[in-house]
Amino acid sequence: MKRKIFSEEHRIFQEAARKFAEEKIAPFHSQWEKDGQVPRSVWREAGEAGFLCCTVPEEYGGPGADFLYSAIFCEEVARVGATGPAFHLHSEIVAPYLVHYGTEEQKKKWLPKMVTGEVIAAVAMTEPGAGSDLQNIKTTAIRQGDEFVVNGQKVFISNGQLADLVVLACKTDPEAKGKGVSLLLMEGDREGFERGRNLEKVGYKAQDTSELFFNDVKVPVSNLLGVEGKGFYQLMQQLAQERLVIAIRSVAVIEAALNWTVEYTTERKAFGKSISDFQNTRFKLAEIKAQFVMLRYFVDRCIEDHLVGELDATTAAMAKLQTTEILMKALDECVQLHGGYGYMWEYPICRAWADNRMSRIAGGSSEIMKQIISKELLDTA
Repeated sequence: MKRKIFSEEHRIFQEAARKFAEEKIAPFHSQWEKDGQVPRSVWREAGEAGFLCCTVPEEYGGPGADFLYSAIFCEEVARVGATGPAFHLHSEIVAPYLVHYGTEEQKKKWLPKMVTGEVIAAVAMTEPGAGSDLQNIKTTAIRQGDEFVVNGQKVFISNGQLADLVVLACKTDPEAKGKGVSLLLMEGDREGFERGRNLEKVGYKAQDTSELFFNDVKVPVSNLLGVEGKGFYQLMQQLAQERLVIAIRSVAVIEAALNWTVEYTTERKAFGKSISDFQNTRFKLAEIKAQFVMLRYFVDRCIEDHLVGELDATTAAMAKLQTTEILMKALDECVQLHGGYGYMWEYPICRAWADNRMSRIAGGSSEIMKQIISKELLDTA
């Protein structure tokens, strides 16, 4: 399908992004899965090629481009089945916190190095006892003079092993709920900040995901990101883009899975004919194609709304919910059509099936998305 949201400049960028993904990422991804992380050199290559932090303003070292460029790069990385490089987290989730809430000093210090890939960033929200319930996080940052003293633990933190900078959600007022949450910039080399093991996961094996520990870590008050006590509000403000990014990636994976499965079923023979000649196969593929096109139109409209600041939290939740739920159903059908080979790790459909199960959890679970949607539906009825 021809997409109307891209200009000629966007299509030129898309060609470059596709070439980068196919030449610099895809051939090495299986080794990165064995290593449990992506080498820093790839981050620098992506930065040098202009693929990181596309929307960061020029005065902070970025291209100052629109969000479509970010969406394109996200799609092309997903299209080759790569889950290791958490470029989207770094560029489209962490960088906006600095752009929107950072001081001039913070922006000038960190954003240029994030653009080049010299600094790798992460965001630390989830805790062993608090996932979607961010108001009840236990990590504290108690002010003592010109410093905050941080204690606590985070878990499931993407880029956790590699991160040079962490946007940390913590309680500066432990007695308050949402109003006690603040965001701090935590450098990776501060005394008392320790990284736990690189967690072993079902999928996303090439992406480093870690536990983080904070034991009396002293952080200057100047590292406060935004306004003290407004951290929960700041997190909620940025979640619409995070969920849109997940939706964009999910649609790209559906397209890739469909293409892999069409190719496999066309070449694979059974009972004297191609698997694609059987009516069941054709109907299953037709259904996935229809779902993919429907989702792409919807997500492209969400992107258009986001470009002009009109993507609301409920619509972003709908996009995230529908794309991830349909993604997993489509992947399961595609694995089935591959037969036994669909369960072999060497086949991209197997890796996609294992990798993307987390899409229904990350960025707010499907249940939380339904809660957001139903709240607007019923509270305004």
